[in-house]
Amino acid sequence: MAHLDLAKISSNVLKNAASGENVELGTLWREQTVVLFFLRRFGCQICRWTASEVSKLEPNLKASGVALVGVGPELLGVDEFKAGGFFKGDVYVDEKKKSYKDLGFKRYNALSVVPAAMGKKVRDVSSKASAGGIQGNFTGDLLQSGGMLIVAKGGEKVLLHFIQDTPGDHIPLEDIAKALGISASVEAGQRPQCNDDVSTM
Repeated sequence: MAHLDLAKISSNVLKNAASGENVELGTLWREQTVVLFFLRRFGCQICRWTASEVSKLEPNLKASGVALVGVGPELLGVDEFKAGGFFKGDVYVDEKKKSYKDLGFKRYNALSVVPAAMGKKVRDVSSKASAGGIQGNFTGDLLQSGGMLIVAKGGEKVLLHFIQDTPGDHIPLEDIAKALGISASVEAGQRPQCNDDVSTM
């Protein structure tokens, strides 16, 4: 994607899922570097698994003064998501989905969502989530995709801008740590032993 104009998206409004307070996106990186994980939806099994994976970095992020923030596209399912303990950072909601649009996170249509959701990457991550005891549901907006944005303190620069191509796409933990220039001693979730696929995550 072309150069991302942080000034343009910094005024996008998010709702804090805990307090209900509205904040501008740019305030999240004003005082510290931030990892923004944009979920497809809160009930998505794969999003929950990915949230738990990213949360493995939280101690390293905190020690380096980096905030971990999750953003969902709607309020539906946020309470269940928080109660499930899938994510270790603060949670916000972009009810207008403006940040999703501005960041280039695609929306599927009724025809394209089915093959995307049935793809091999999705099946692989879904099996890992199930093996880890993480379940999901089909409530909410099934057509939105997500990604990740890492912004340096003060909005100095974009360290990482990741756009999902399929619902099963996610950034390896080591790539997140590398983008931040920190070391992280975490182990990514492994594929179930019954899966003999040797392709990379």
